Parts: sequence; C-alpha cells; structure tokens
Amino acid sequence: MVKVRKIINELDPYVPGRSINEIAAEYNLKREDIIKLGSNENPLGPSPKAMAAVEAEISKISQYPESGLGDLKEEIARYSRVSPEQVLIGGDGADEIIEMLGKTFIDPGCEFIVALPSYMYYEYTLQNYEAVPVYARWDVEENKLDVQSVLDVISEKTRLIFLCTPNNPTGGLIDKKDIKTILEATDALVVVDEAYFEFSLIDNVDLLDDYSNLFIMRTFSKVLGLAGMRIGYGLSNSEIIEYMHRAKPVFSLTKLSHAAALATLKDTDYIKQSTELSIASREFLYEEISKIDNIRIFPSKSNYLLMDIRKSGMKAAELSKKLLKYGIIVRDCTSFKGLDEYWIRASVGTLEQDAKFLKILKELVSS
Repeated sequence: MVKVRKIINELDPYVPGRSINEIAAEYNLKREDIIKLGSNENPLGPSPKAMAAVEAEISKISQYPESGLGDLKEEIARYSRVSPEQVLIGGDGADEIIEMLGKTFIDPGCEFIVALPSYMYYEYTLQNYEAVPVYARWDVEENKLDVQSVLDVISEKTRLIFLCTPNNPTGGLIDKKDIKTILEATDALVVVDEAYFEFSLIDNVDLLDDYSNLFIMRTFSKVLGLAGMRIGYGLSNSEIIEYMHRAKPVFSLTKLSHAAALATLKDTDYIKQSTELSIASREFLYEEISKIDNIRIFPSKSNYLLMDIRKSGMKAAELSKKLLKYGIIVRDCTSFKGLDEYWIRASVGTLEQDAKFLKILKELVSS
C-alpha cells in the first residue's frame, strides 16, 4: 500500500456547502426550483459584461493565460485604493491565497491563530504544512472578537493570525482599533479576511501604510458574482507581496477568469446594484426571522445570517434536511468548531427567494 504523509491521514476533510446538482438528484427536484442559500453566493448572478467578456475570450483557451496579470492588478489596485505593487492575485479564490500564505510563511511546528467560530479553511489548508492551530475566541453572544483571547495565545511560534471581518459564520465585524491592538502586539503576519467587506461598507486598507505585518485577503466570489471563476486577491506592502509571488503558481488564473474579473471591476453599476440588493435582502431576512419565536437570529454585516434554532426542538441537520425537501439549501453549521449542533446559516437571496424561504421556515419551526 502506498504511504501518505501522517498529517494527511489525520486531517479531517473540509465540509463545503451542498451543490444544486446534488440536491436535485437526491430529492428529485428541478434545478430551477432550488434556492441555494448555503454558500454565500450572489443572488444577482454575474455581471452581464463579465459574461460577454468570457464569450469573447473563449476562442483563445488553447493558449496559456497571462502570468503577470498587470492589467488586472491595476484594476484591483484602483478598486482597493492601493498601488499595483501591493496586489497579489490567486486563481482558486481566496483559498489559493491561504495556500500561498502557508507556502511563504509556515515552517513545520509553527503556529497560526484562529478565533472560533470562524472560516475553517484556514486550518484545513495550513495543517497540510504541519502548522499548529491555536484557538482564540469569538464571543458568539456578543458577536464580537474576544481581543484578549488573541493576545493571550500569541507566542514566539506564531506566524499568522487570522481575523475574519465580517466573520464567517457569525456576520460580526472586528473594530479597527482591535485590529490595530493585535497588529501592535506581534511581529506575526496579521491576515484580515475581508471576503465580505463590501456588504459592511467598511474596510481596513488605510492601515496598510502604518503596519508592515498586515495582509488583507479578498475574493471575487461574493459581491462581484464570480464564485465559479475562482479568483482571489491579497493586499499588503510590496515586500510581502514579492515574497508571496515566489510561492505562487505561474499560470494560476485562467484566461476566462482574467477576462471576467476585468469586466466585472469596470462594471460599477453592477457592483452597486449587487451590493444594494444583498444588503436589502439581509435586512429583510433579519427583520422577518426576528419575528419567529423559535429562532434566535444574529445581526449581520455580511450577506448571510446565523441562527440558533435550539428552541425549535430540532438540530441543524434535521431542519436543514427538511428544508432540502422543499428545494432550499441552507448551511448546517455543525462542522464549524466553536458551534454546537443547533446553528444554521442562510445567505441572502432575491426578495422573491427570501419570501419562499421564510414561508417554509415558519411552517417547519412552528409545526
């Protein structure tokens, strides 16, 4: 039998949200009747200009993609208010950015810090590099970072500290002064994950000029509507970016992803509409679910909402499965460390989709 690395044998697999195809096949449903609220995607779909750009570029897919990505770096820099030298682009969404952080900064036995509950892909990825996860605390009840819990676990072995804001899956923000406190307490690289920053209308780019140990991670998968094209990017000082480029695959971004990303960033009307729709949907869902006695819902600054359903008498797995029979996908959050089996997360839909979800949710938790 072939031998695999010890860490691979011990690693728990990452559990992603379920796909429309899986649910359609399992429950004998039509794809078009399924409402996917489990993966924090954009209900508006992609920019029409992005679709046109992909169609125009498709005849060139026999050619290698660009490696320098200078034009896309310039557009990202404009969008992010930084210089192109401060931009790193990844070709598997923000997940490749996490991979490059591991390749660049992790030696076996080094530590990284995550405040639980948060996005578990940090741990899933970096343990492949034999890094040791160290857990701080996200206060779910207050929906805020326990800053002292982060400071308490910083050590000489700490290489990376992940701060997700808005936090996934809770939707809470980390105050800028708290980010500064952590930056000033360590020489480790502080990775501020802003995958959902557009929905909060708040970012931390202004801190880049003052802190050499800050790295901001973002994605095209959310408000920019390109989850299927797998595009992520990072922002930092030029020295950090240069180091990470040494670990970056040369052709990690496809031609079609490149074209779609450029077209989307130039479609400012789409970005505005996409942001406004998601925020309106989030506020509508929060207001209506708050009226359901058996569900406790948390305010969010992202495009998803976390719900505690223990008063319904059901666990997350049970309620999620009942919703699936009606063609509605939500996220059972049992796999998130730091949460028990009574939490679900629902991302925003169109207002029409929201109404259908709410009707069925009320029926299920009230019966």
